[in-house]
Amino acid sequence: MIKNNQNDSSIKRLSKHFKLLSEPSRLKILCSLGLECRPVSDVVNATGMSQTNVSFHLRILREAGLVRPERRGSFIYYCLPDPKLLQLIEDFQAWTENHSSSHSAITGKEKATQ
Repeated sequence: MIKNNQNDSSIKRLSKHFKLLSEPSRLKILCSLGLECRPVSDVVNATGMSQTNVSFHLRILREAGLVRPERRGSFIYYCLPDPKLLQLIEDFQAWTENHSSSHSAITGKEKATQ
């Protein structure tokens, strides 16, 4: 749990990760990996993105420590370093869906009373 007394470096580090995850292509890539290690070609097929685009975002995710490369013969597979990351994404997605539906209901009621 985030405490009110978080220091600036913790907040900046958290903000940096949220910024990295705010790019839809990166979220698609992370979700496409799931809990398995996959080669770039699998990520390309799962996301519908170009190989160049997938490689670009995988490099950024790798440098941030959000994916790890694993060499298998002549192929490089990418994996999540910790399955908790996928769970956090899924939990946040569920939270945003619940929040947006309740927010829409409130906004709709406010507009109806105006």
